[in-house]
Amino acid sequence: MRAEMVNVVAAIDKSLGLLAKRLDYETAPYRLEEFNAMIEDPSLWDDQERAQKLMRDRQILVDAIATYEGIRQDLSDNLEMIELGAAEHDDEVVKDAEEALKTLRQTAAEKELDALLDGEADSNDTFLEINSGAGGTESCDWALMLSRMYVRWAEKKGYTVELQSETAGEEAGIKSAAYKISGHNAYGWLKSESGVHRLVRISPFDAAAKRHTSFCSVWVYPVVDDNIEIEVNPSDIRIDTYRSSGAGGQHVNTTDSAVRITHHPTGIVVTSSEKSQHQNRDIAMKALKSRLYQMELDRRNAAINEAHDNKGDAGWGNQIRSYVLQPYQMVKDLRTSYETSDTKGVLDGDLDGLMAATLAMNASGKSRADAQGD
Repeated sequence: MRAEMVNVVAAIDKSLGLLAKRLDYETAPYRLEEFNAMIEDPSLWDDQERAQKLMRDRQILVDAIATYEGIRQDLSDNLEMIELGAAEHDDEVVKDAEEALKTLRQTAAEKELDALLDGEADSNDTFLEINSGAGGTESCDWALMLSRMYVRWAEKKGYTVELQSETAGEEAGIKSAAYKISGHNAYGWLKSESGVHRLVRISPFDAAAKRHTSFCSVWVYPVVDDNIEIEVNPSDIRIDTYRSSGAGGQHVNTTDSAVRITHHPTGIVVTSSEKSQHQNRDIAMKALKSRLYQMELDRRNAAINEAHDNKGDAGWGNQIRSYVLQPYQMVKDLRTSYETSDTKGVLDGDLDGLMAATLAMNASGKSRADAQGD
């Protein structure tokens, strides 16, 4: 077998090893049997929430087992085809099997990254907030661009995106927006996006066509599972209702039903502007509990805590990523030094490479300086 293929097979084996370790493959069949036994209990559906969580956890395990066994079987099948083709001097069979192995390497690498999402809340849905920073109208337009980027990324992942609130900019774009993004591992993927994002471009609002720098902050925190109890003292919060308005089109909302909850001990403020005031109270309270839960996760997880502490104000010196559209095309993550010249693709939602680099860095236990040194 050619040296290139030896390296491809070694990479697939490495991914399989990590998948088996994360899955704890030796015990997986026994855990699946336990799930199946619990599902057969007639009283299971007396508690709808518990039953749904059980079914969801079982399906995650089933999918993980199927992924691991599928990759292992495909590897074995294609190696046999290469051996058979070589024995019969059938170059076409060998070539097809080698191409299949290259594709399998990419698939295995993607599944390997998914397996790294094993944090306490990584599998949860997530809230994502975007706020314009230094730069005035430019930053409001940049906030709208970021909003579009994340929505497109989520849609490509097959996630459900719900707009929670939005404040329009005075001249263009948006001052802020909050989304709930639902899907398996939504928080795990997006958590690395918390920080300040910097844009450099020729301003479409400047008649002199000068280059401008804009900043926006992004904050990601998990939706708290119903089985996680977060106590909020009613005396610690203030609930305000107000009239809200969106940016037009499908997001128009000019009712008096919008709700803002302020948590006095932490200074956290959350909002929701759906049509129903009752629904907004529920959404805003869930968002508040999620923020409080995120603070607890931050205390437990030094890496996440460092990322949020370093996020700082949306301005110079605090950015985690730069998007340069002029005088050259480059998106660079300043934590991992991962960069790409495909700025159009990134702004259209092709973020997996940037996210994966940060995810891999965190999983390896490397500091930001170590990763940049590598």
